[in-house]
Amino acid sequence: MATDPDGKVDSDLETLLGFIRDARGFDFTGYKRSSLARRIRKRMQDVAATEYSDYRDLLETSAEEFDFLFNSILINVTSFFRDTEAWSYLQRDILPELLTRTGKEIRVWSAGCSSGEEAYSLAIAFSEALGVEECIERVKIYGTDVDEEALQEARSGVYPAKSLEPLTTELRDRYFEPSGTRFVFRPDLRRRVIFGRHDITRDAPISRLDLLVCRNTLMYFNVETQNQIIDRFHFALREGGYLFLGKAEMLLSDSGRFDVVSMRRRIFRRRGGRAMTTNPAPVKLDISAGTEVREASRRRLLRDLVLDAAPNAQIVLDDSESVFLINSQARGQFGLTSQDVGRPFRDLEVSYRPTELRSLVEQARTERRTIRLTSVERGRGDDVQYFEVLIQPLWNTNSLWIGTSITFVETTFVTRLQQDLKRHREDLETAYEELQSTNEELETTNEELQSSIEELETTNEELQSGNEELETMNEEMRVRSSELEETRTFLEGVLASVAAGVVVLDGDLRIRSWNREAQELWGLRADEVYQQGFFALDIGLPTEQLRGSIERCVTTKEPSGSIHVDAVNRRGRAITCLVSCSPLDGQTNGVVLLMEEVQRD
Repeated sequence: MATDPDGKVDSDLETLLGFIRDARGFDFTGYKRSSLARRIRKRMQDVAATEYSDYRDLLETSAEEFDFLFNSILINVTSFFRDTEAWSYLQRDILPELLTRTGKEIRVWSAGCSSGEEAYSLAIAFSEALGVEECIERVKIYGTDVDEEALQEARSGVYPAKSLEPLTTELRDRYFEPSGTRFVFRPDLRRRVIFGRHDITRDAPISRLDLLVCRNTLMYFNVETQNQIIDRFHFALREGGYLFLGKAEMLLSDSGRFDVVSMRRRIFRRRGGRAMTTNPAPVKLDISAGTEVREASRRRLLRDLVLDAAPNAQIVLDDSESVFLINSQARGQFGLTSQDVGRPFRDLEVSYRPTELRSLVEQARTERRTIRLTSVERGRGDDVQYFEVLIQPLWNTNSLWIGTSITFVETTFVTRLQQDLKRHREDLETAYEELQSTNEELETTNEELQSSIEELETTNEELQSGNEELETMNEEMRVRSSELEETRTFLEGVLASVAAGVVVLDGDLRIRSWNREAQELWGLRADEVYQQGFFALDIGLPTEQLRGSIERCVTTKEPSGSIHVDAVNRRGRAITCLVSCSPLDGQTNGVVLLMEEVQRD
């Protein structure tokens, strides 16, 4: 029971320990009250809680606070081959004897293994003694602890170079493989080391052990709990099995069950005789408070699951800017693992890529405000992602800064839509400008068309005026045509009435008129001879005999007198034709030939 400085029982502390046991399954009632109370008080100071009841209220509302508390109570101080002189003695004097008398399988338990260095040290020690192949065949090592986070690190078998400094270069190269800046324990040997959660104060021990290593763990428990644990260890070991404790631990009242092999190195051997059976006392629960505790635990678990399943990636830092929490989305999005929990945030790639966050975390805390970054671009292969990043400082009820939440909201879809919208807007603005320019050109063209229309209207008026004039002229032409037609008809009538053949030639001596009497004489119609050369006619008239007279008439513009020529009419009868040649009046060129049949004396 917890006591105050006056020796009185501290019921508030006992109530708190009972709550922790019922809510999370960690039973600290067997721990030394002085050191336990000191560590809990230290954590309470960090969160400004003055009473145990106040701190219990905080635990009920903050699932993360359990992790901080457990890290304060469960001090995971360990390293490879810690206390080198004791390990050298174990390898030099204990393992050879153990391997000689032990049968095929060798069972080893590292109780309170923390992050696994002690368990892997045992694997290395047995491999050096047996060889790796035989060690894999014969040795099975169990590593247990109550700290699940430490066990996760142990299971990974991945350690920074600093953790491997106690090892020689030969051992490091033989049992570890480099992986970036860290080192991974060799997989074939790793499979022979089995890690699991185990509470040495409550759970049944692993049995039939040849070697049990529990170093610097018993010292945290009170005498009563230490005795219970030693009972379990005695039960777990085979006859002649070895118990390897830490420097600050020893067995003073168990000479009947253990022999001292080396008090200086804290190595003991189980004596022969029947082992005491062990039956860990069951946990006693306060039934009246159980329902309330279970409900609070259920709510905390639900809150933790909701946070881990949140749709946005989230990383939470503690007040030392180390990673406190990474949810599922953040692990998948940025390639983080549970091994990154506890690491300084500045050592993670996500702290500076895709954008610099380290200085912004400090800025958010200093300015006591949430900082929002938009359109943060992150390359992912050939693709590009966009995020909105929220850096939010976290404060407790006493306005003390306790950490920072960094949330990554993926906005790739929205950002691309905005980019498309911006591009379309720019295209529309360009199109609008082009339309404006086109509109101006159309306005100019319209003005030109208006001017052209006015010109066309003027031209139309002129055309209408010209049309009226043409109509007047046309009317005059119709009148004249009518008159000419009457004149032509009259002349044709005159020519047809003349008893002699009349032929009119133009200046080129082509036939322009051929009356009906000429047709009767020579047998050719007017349309057959029109525009024909007179001297080219094939008729019964010897036209060549008339050439001189006709040309003289054309030249002199004087009648050339009558000429008698012998000819043959259209009926083939020989006749004498009298031809008179006169110039055509009103024409500078042209002649009129008058032909008639005569009787020569």
